[in-house]
Amino acid sequence: MISTQHKEQRVAVFVDVQNMYYSAKNLYGAKVDFSRVLTHGVGPRRLVRAFTYVIRADVGQEREFFEALNKIGYEVREKELQIFYGGSKKGDWDVGLCMDAVRLIPKIDAMVLVSGDGDYTDLLEYARSQGVRTEVIAFSKTGSSRLFGIADQVTDMCEAPEKFLIGKSKFTLLNGFTPPANANTPAKN
Repeated sequence: MISTQHKEQRVAVFVDVQNMYYSAKNLYGAKVDFSRVLTHGVGPRRLVRAFTYVIRADVGQEREFFEALNKIGYEVREKELQIFYGGSKKGDWDVGLCMDAVRLIPKIDAMVLVSGDGDYTDLLEYARSQGVRTEVIAFSKTGSSRLFGIADQVTDMCEAPEKFLIGKSKFTLLNGFTPPANANTPAKN
């Protein structure tokens, strides 16, 4: 496979932290190493900006986690968890992430979306229509096949969980299936 990542490309990274957190937790009982995700996503290219989108829920050590993301090199975008009458809760950044991406599209050559959420399909279609290369880093087991089909390149974190997760040396899906260790996911045109 010929690499389509060039050192002069300007890249922006957008991380849907909740999507990645719950996917890693539900699939492997583990946590995502967001430093490795950023390094992989940028590759040899020039990083313009990297954003993480988080929900403040005032639980445990979230402030320390947010500060750690900032030290890695992410701009941390925070939003309060909304609690509605009756107890239902909502916390997502779909529109905010999309707006940040749309604002940056004229300034970048490639965008890396770290999420498997199919709600971002229209964003990838728009970015591609503007000549921006689209890449997705996510878990195929919890991600949208439609999103993966639209992206120019997909990195399936299930193919090499040890590369992207913190914790155990060998990651096994909670249902007992161990994914192959092949980390090479072909680019999708």
